[in-house]
Amino acid sequence: MGSKNKLKRFKENETFQNVIEPTREEVVSGDFKWKGNWNKHFFKNDNPIVLELGCGKGEYSVGLAERYPNKNFIGIDIKGARFWRGAKTAVEIGLHNVGFLRTQIELIEYCFAENEVDEIWITFPDPQIKYKRTKHRMTNTQFLQRYKKVLKKDGIIHLKTDSEFMHGYTLGLLHGEGHEVIYANHNVYRNEGSPEVVTAIQTFYEKQYLEINKAITYIQFKIK
Repeated sequence: MGSKNKLKRFKENETFQNVIEPTREEVVSGDFKWKGNWNKHFFKNDNPIVLELGCGKGEYSVGLAERYPNKNFIGIDIKGARFWRGAKTAVEIGLHNVGFLRTQIELIEYCFAENEVDEIWITFPDPQIKYKRTKHRMTNTQFLQRYKKVLKKDGIIHLKTDSEFMHGYTLGLLHGEGHEVIYANHNVYRNEGSPEVVTAIQTFYEKQYLEINKAITYIQFKIK
C-alpha cells in the first residue's frame, strides 16, 4: 500500500465515530477515558463486550457484529490503515455494535477494566516461531495473564489459526498450566463439530489458505 493511500486512510479514520486512536501516553497514564466505560459511553448499552485482537482488516469483527446484534465488538490492532476497511464497512452499512481501537495488544489491561470483557477472539496471529520472538506470541503465559485481568470470571477465548505450530504450542501451554480447554479442532473445515461461527466468517487470508488446502485450526478455552 502506497504512503499516499495510507495517509488518506489515517485521515478518514479520524472522521469515523467507531474508531478510537489514543496515544500510548494516553493509554498508560491510567486516565484512559474509555477504560471501564465502553458500554456506557461508546456503545451506550449493557450488552456483552467481545474483543478481536490483531483484527487486521476487521472482517471478523464486522462479521461477528452482523451475526450477533446483541453483543458489542471491538477490533484491536496497531495498524489503523488495515482496520480502516472494517471501520468504513461498518459505517456504510450502519453497524453500531462494532468499534475499532488502535493500540498495542500488550496494553490491553490499560484499555479495559477488570471484568469488562466477555470474550476474546485471536484470529490468525503471527505464530512468532523463532525463539527470540516468543515474548510476542499472543497465547504465551504473559498474554494470558493480561487477558485474565480484563475478562469476566467465565470469559471465553477463541484462537483460530492456520499455524499448526501455534495450535500445538497453545494446546500444550493450556494443558500444562491447567487452563480449561472447552473445544479443540486441528482442521475445522474437514472435521465436524466446530461451532458454526468458526467456519461462517472467513478473512481475506483465510480464503487464500483454503484455496491451497491449508488446515485451519481452532481452540476455545478459559483461563483458570
